[in-house]
Amino acid sequence: MEVEIVTLSKQGGRSYNEDVHGHWHDDRFVACLVADGAGGHGGGDVAAATARATVLESFAAAPALDATALRGFVDEANRAVVARQAEGGKLSAMRSTLVMAAIDLQDNRFAWAHTGDSRAYLFRDGALVSRTVDHSLVQQMVAGGMIDDEGARLHPQRNMLLSALGSLDEPPEIAVSAPMPLAPDDVLLLCSDGVWEPLGDEVLTALLQASRNASHWIEQIDQQIKAVARPGHDNYTALAIWLHVDSDVTVLLGDDEMLEDEGARASAGRT
Repeated sequence: MEVEIVTLSKQGGRSYNEDVHGHWHDDRFVACLVADGAGGHGGGDVAAATARATVLESFAAAPALDATALRGFVDEANRAVVARQAEGGKLSAMRSTLVMAAIDLQDNRFAWAHTGDSRAYLFRDGALVSRTVDHSLVQQMVAGGMIDDEGARLHPQRNMLLSALGSLDEPPEIAVSAPMPLAPDDVLLLCSDGVWEPLGDEVLTALLQASRNASHWIEQIDQQIKAVARPGHDNYTALAIWLHVDSDVTVLLGDDEMLEDEGARASAGRT
């Protein structure tokens, strides 16, 4: 498999960006993630960046797709965020959602793990075939038959989370999938709620069907969010993973803002 990764992260209508994304790969494994921090500037962004660094470092040390390993990566990120909270000040109440996907290029399988309402999607043949289930109040209302997915997307309490990184007394709920097979031209999307909330699953799918490649899809997502988002709308971050038949890993990083967020400049290239 060839893996094409294209990213986008914008502050939206806010004065700063508390979202981050990241990825790591070697010749066999790929790990990607999106984290959405909360707690204000100097808090939420630190929580998200701490979670990103911890998960990617842990995965790089022992790449694996099994549930125990994935749960351990996210749990370790939670402990790292709690450790940073002990520094006090703006960091004391910081939290972060997290969604990650791990890919085994040798076995053509992947799995995902998440806590909170940052999502992972799997598209096959242009259709949405699976996605994560949010840890949120409105998701519980959907499960109880009180509202549908569209109602949840527009509900005034849609941002009330039931789980996030940043607590040992009440550990986060961590949902982990079983390993799933990958097929050529499968597309994975990891995103913060700033992407799926204004657009919804149907629009994300329609934009994918109308896109030539991963870069075009991400550009269309960006333009559509700008067209429909309300003033003061949330940060939004998306990481698209497009699978092709090949033996290489292709890594395409997004705009300059995202490159700076990763802590170093990089150029598109092949490894």
